[in-house]
Amino acid sequence: MASVKKDGSQLVELFEKASKSADKVEDDETNEAEETRCIDALKAMRAVSVTTSMLMDTQVAKRLRRLTKHKSSEISSVAQEIINAWRKVVAAEAAAKNDAAKSEPTSSNKSSVTSKDSLKSPRSGDTPKSPTTIIKSEKLTAVKKETTVKVEMKTSSVSVSKTSSNTTVSSTTSTNGSTGNFKLPKTGDSTRDRIRELLAEAFSKVLTEAQDDLLQKAKMKDIVHVAVTVESAMFKKLGLSKDANKTKYRSIMFNLKDANNPDLRRRVLLGEIEPEQLMTMSVDDMASDQRKAENKKIKDKALFECERGLKAAASTDQFKCGKCKQRKCTYFQMQTRSADEPMTTFVTCVNCNNHWKFC
Repeated sequence: MASVKKDGSQLVELFEKASKSADKVEDDETNEAEETRCIDALKAMRAVSVTTSMLMDTQVAKRLRRLTKHKSSEISSVAQEIINAWRKVVAAEAAAKNDAAKSEPTSSNKSSVTSKDSLKSPRSGDTPKSPTTIIKSEKLTAVKKETTVKVEMKTSSVSVSKTSSNTTVSSTTSTNGSTGNFKLPKTGDSTRDRIRELLAEAFSKVLTEAQDDLLQKAKMKDIVHVAVTVESAMFKKLGLSKDANKTKYRSIMFNLKDANNPDLRRRVLLGEIEPEQLMTMSVDDMASDQRKAENKKIKDKALFECERGLKAAASTDQFKCGKCKQRKCTYFQMQTRSADEPMTTFVTCVNCNNHWKFC
């Protein structure tokens, strides 16, 4: 115990040194001496043999996560390596405990079986069973049969539900096992891993939205591969999801998950839109075909209203249209030449929309 406490205090001291040096590097990125001290302290931490209890007592692992997102790539990589190594230690200890727990029930079960066998009456030379014991044994066998029938019914219903749930299960079994439970490769960053999960869930919706030929094409695509490719392109182009890039991340994720925008995620999944192209698309570009048509109508109407209200025109019958010979016209005047020249009059026929001007 004394050695464990000693190692724990040593681990805390090393972390404090690394943390102070990392903070100085954050303030001054050119401070190579502090960066070297921080890396040396982290490497010394990696050399310390740790246990699960030590990590829980010191809480160093939680505090070390901050350094995995450090500006210095060397500091962040070494910190991430330490976190991964400690995770393996914790997993190994947990597995050892599970194995020990599994071995204990087997011995207890053997003792219970032997005790039951010893309680059984000998088969030869014994007195016959009473009617009450026979009735009880019959009831027990009936109960057992009933439970086995219920279990069989449950398993059959589960298998039916699995086979009848569209084609999502069968199409994703080869890559991720089941719908909504994707086995995605980990990056070591919880934010990036969560983005990959959300992308995979969004692309899996295509299998329930697409029809006919598009559905057959979607089935042939590897959802996990597409999700990882898109997230990697986002990280390469935009970096981490923070500060100014957070808005772009949210815009892309919102449009891919939007229930009213199935066209975008289908086009990305089928390869019609490349992941690199997705990074440069505006909100209008990522909109669905229906939304694009609605936006175009709104813009055209606004442009028409703007053009109508741009120039104030007056109605008159003093001008005669040379095209339809009607006198229903509107006109306005504008100074198009120098100030000492007369104004130019622009006339529009209300009947045939003919335009002309004169000075």
